[in-house]
Amino acid sequence: MEGHRMKTAVAALLLGVGLAGGLALPAAAQSSVRIGGPAAEQQVDRDGPMVPTQIPGQDRGDSWHAIRLGEQGSVSIPNKQAGVLIQSEGEAWRAVRNGPLSQYGSWVLGGILALLALFFLVRGRIRIDGEKTGRTIQRFNAFERGVHWMTAGSFVVLAISGLNLLYGRHTLLPLIGPEPFAALSHYGKLAHNFLGFAFILGVALIFVMWAHHNIPSRHDLTWFLKAGGLFSKGVHPPAHKFNGGQKVIFWSTVVGGAALGFTGVQLIFPFSFATLEEMQLYQLAHAAIAVIMIAIILAHIYIGSIGMEGAFDAMGDGQVELQWAREHHSLWVEDVTGEKVRHAHRHGTPAE
Repeated sequence: MEGHRMKTAVAALLLGVGLAGGLALPAAAQSSVRIGGPAAEQQVDRDGPMVPTQIPGQDRGDSWHAIRLGEQGSVSIPNKQAGVLIQSEGEAWRAVRNGPLSQYGSWVLGGILALLALFFLVRGRIRIDGEKTGRTIQRFNAFERGVHWMTAGSFVVLAISGLNLLYGRHTLLPLIGPEPFAALSHYGKLAHNFLGFAFILGVALIFVMWAHHNIPSRHDLTWFLKAGGLFSKGVHPPAHKFNGGQKVIFWSTVVGGAALGFTGVQLIFPFSFATLEEMQLYQLAHAAIAVIMIAIILAHIYIGSIGMEGAFDAMGDGQVELQWAREHHSLWVEDVTGEKVRHAHRHGTPAE
């Protein structure tokens, strides 16, 4: 009875956060800047001195048309880009960032939280089916766990500070006020810039450590055909150190992390490697990839914590219950211990 109440409470919490995000963030996606306003309504002082607005011998319409297309004029200051009066691509960038990107991003994040809540409510925590042996087997050593937590910790800070840049002005600012929000955003930006390099290093080390374990194999097809046992107590598909679902998470992290690192470096060092137009595209790509990565990692965190019994131990102290390893990574147990694991046909093996 107590377990059922806890299950319902956790599911309600996740569902509530998901629904709140899905409802609140689309509002944040809407632009708050209006074109016009009091300044635009002021009457022009027609009795004042005339200001020249036309180059002699050149049509005024042609001049402003060229400026509107981004034609660069001459300036005496070192920053020659200041000669561009109107950068029209910026309007398109802003419309996409504050429109579809923010709106669809809120749907993705709110949707994944709602799905996880629903899954937990229906499926509950995935337990170890067989009798526990009381013996453990080392799954990850100290160095592997250190790299994992460095990457995970930096990603969490990057995700929170990045979401604040995308949604904070419309969601957090009204709650905490201008000064706390300004301080939070300032230090969040500093953390985002510096911890980005820790994340890049972590992703590179993860690739070196585990890439050879994540080469697709025929066993992955079996795992996917049985849905890894996520939706029913079916078969335990045999798996090596990483099963099909974990390989998806691995390659998503490596490829997505590399893309985030590349686009992030372009933005940290503006104009060093890219033009303004290219940086605008990099910023949109950076934000979109980050939202997808956050959704994937939320599912990973769920399965690795409350979603599956015994999964957290793998990255906790590195030792996992032998029966857990037999059920979820039977081929890996055979590789490490030499024992022949009997592949039962009544249970499933989700990705943690």
